[in-house]
Amino acid sequence: MPSRRETLAVWALALGQTLGYACFFYIFAALVLVWQRELPWGNGVLALGPFLAIGVTAVLSPQVGRWVDRGHALRLMGFGTLLGALSLVLLALAFHPALYLLAFAGLGAAASATLYEVCFALLIRRFGSQARGPITRVTLVAGLASTLAFPAGAALAAAYGWQTAVWVAVAAVIGLMLPLQVWGAQVLGGGSGKGAPNPVAAASWRSILARPGVVGLMALFALLNLDHWMLVSLIRPILAELGMDDARAVVAAALIGPAQVLGRMALMAAGARLDTALAARLTVLAMLAGPVLLLLSGGGAPLVFGFALAQGAAMGILTILRPLLIAEVNGPADYAASAAAISLPAMVSTAVAPLLGTWIMGQGGPHALVGLCFGLALAALVLVLALRRRAAR
Repeated sequence: MPSRRETLAVWALALGQTLGYACFFYIFAALVLVWQRELPWGNGVLALGPFLAIGVTAVLSPQVGRWVDRGHALRLMGFGTLLGALSLVLLALAFHPALYLLAFAGLGAAASATLYEVCFALLIRRFGSQARGPITRVTLVAGLASTLAFPAGAALAAAYGWQTAVWVAVAAVIGLMLPLQVWGAQVLGGGSGKGAPNPVAAASWRSILARPGVVGLMALFALLNLDHWMLVSLIRPILAELGMDDARAVVAAALIGPAQVLGRMALMAAGARLDTALAARLTVLAMLAGPVLLLLSGGGAPLVFGFALAQGAAMGILTILRPLLIAEVNGPADYAASAAAISLPAMVSTAVAPLLGTWIMGQGGPHALVGLCFGLALAALVLVLALRRRAAR
């Protein structure tokens, strides 16, 4: 059982992760409409920013994973948070596309050192098989990051300008996120506490990929991310093509975030009664149901809202299950390096999903895109069942 101080540290990390996702990850989505109006660089340059950030995160993740496995999570969270603040300063001062892109590259590096992967590795190394509860608490709070970022960014930009909104993010990162992350990580041992397992020496990607179940997990997470982000990033164009008016489409899109939190709350309420393998199967079934509801909706609100709830809840639960499944397959000793390898295809899927989804819609319309996403979810169901059979042997 975690001590009271450790429980407080988990909540501190949860708040730190919320601020990190709001300021490092969602800042583009929160301010892009203002940038499109006020910056003369074109939508292509603007969209390249988050694409570059995801790419930098993916490239750095393997090395970050090795550092975490060597017990350096505390240093990463501290220096990474400062790097994120510096990148936001650069963004606020950006007068040229090169500075804008450099700022997003820095935000990608900061995200790789401070957000979920490092936080989950820290919790798994400290709590081992009991990490599900702490991970659930962190994701439950951090799931509200978009709820914080969008209205705050819009209100500040409208009242004082987008640069002021970014400066407020800088203040939040330095004044709140930094002490929360560092104190929380320090209390939990910084990833190198007495109870933490020793990392497997020089665990190479080849040795990680050779482990039973690893390639299956890589494919599973890549399929689910591609499915989710193609649908979510294009949900308003999809619904417009299906005949839904924009006001209801906005409501449907807005339901996805709260649905993630509801899914995590349901998993927390189920507790040990719902093991990880069964939860994974139910999650993939929910993601299979989402495209079906969308295809059958004809743009009607009830089934579209049902899609948003199913899709959001499934991805919210998957955020918790992903580190647990990785730890079950690999063990906690070199969790971070393993997670980096397993998550890389999923990061690539996230980066290419909007581009690929846009192309598919242009070729075959919304039904082609939603049908493909159904196929991706079906393939994911086959994989999760195969992984379960492997684990049962």
